[in-house]
Amino acid sequence: MRVEWKELQEKSFYQATARERAIGLVDEGTFREFLGPRDKMVSPHLIVLGEAVEFDDGITVGVGKIGAHPVFVVSQEGKFVGGALGEVNGAKMAYTFKLAMDCYEALKEKYGSVPEDRKPIVIVSYDSGGVRLHESNAGLVAHSECMEMFWKMQNKVPNISITASSIGAYGAQGFVCMSGDVVLANDYGRIGLTGPEVIQQEVGKDEFDASDRALIWRTMGARAKYIMGDVDFLLPDTIGAFREQVMQIAHMPMAEIAKYRHLGTPDLVEENLSVVKLAGEKGFNDSKDYWKYMGMKDVEDIPEMPQEKFLKIAKRRQRGI
Repeated sequence: MRVEWKELQEKSFYQATARERAIGLVDEGTFREFLGPRDKMVSPHLIVLGEAVEFDDGITVGVGKIGAHPVFVVSQEGKFVGGALGEVNGAKMAYTFKLAMDCYEALKEKYGSVPEDRKPIVIVSYDSGGVRLHESNAGLVAHSECMEMFWKMQNKVPNISITASSIGAYGAQGFVCMSGDVVLANDYGRIGLTGPEVIQQEVGKDEFDASDRALIWRTMGARAKYIMGDVDFLLPDTIGAFREQVMQIAHMPMAEIAKYRHLGTPDLVEENLSVVKLAGEKGFNDSKDYWKYMGMKDVEDIPEMPQEKFLKIAKRRQRGI
């Protein structure tokens, strides 16, 4: 049953479908989907392997508006093959970014420069474990095409990453997520280049126990990433809360948005390496050790305390520290 746009604003981002998130993030009645279920663009690889397919290949892409801003939306569905990227859904994702750049270039040609109040925006709701093993080469190509477009969009088209759904952003999609200009999350968001099971397989259960959910959340969860500065805005779990934050970002000048960026320059690489160096020098064995180093008290209570309280007491890593 279709949910009205106003109802979507109060709906849990975590519980919403990819299509509901895409519709609810932009102005009412403005979302237009590209290659939706009626077009039946399915993965040919899954068919050959006898796997189930979805007519949208587990991703919703399209364009809407927020005020005068054209907003290009990519929303992944983690309930289908773990949101993993393959040939078809990867192509839909990369081509949506290309359309955003085409829009930017068209506005620049028309006005001489792109007006700040009309600049295109990209929003990606990540809900993916990485690349589909069924079609790994095609998925990896899609990842590289997405990263190429991110490079082209830098300082031109704001690129907003959201991790707030069931799977999180893992594998190469974790890297793509962190390559956005701004990262938004709710308390369900997770980001990691390598999943817990793979880490355990490589280093052993004594080093990292993939069955220890508390360990996973304080290592890869949104609150831990917020303290580390990897998540820029930690939000309540409603589509409306994310939409409101996107609206605020859209109204910022591109130069201000770029200050949130986490990757993409030698200085940012050095800054991230400085955290690794600090962990080695201080002998941190757990995220809680870093939280204590930052001066936070009652670290055992951080995962369970109400979000509003957490945001008041959280001490975040500052750039260059």
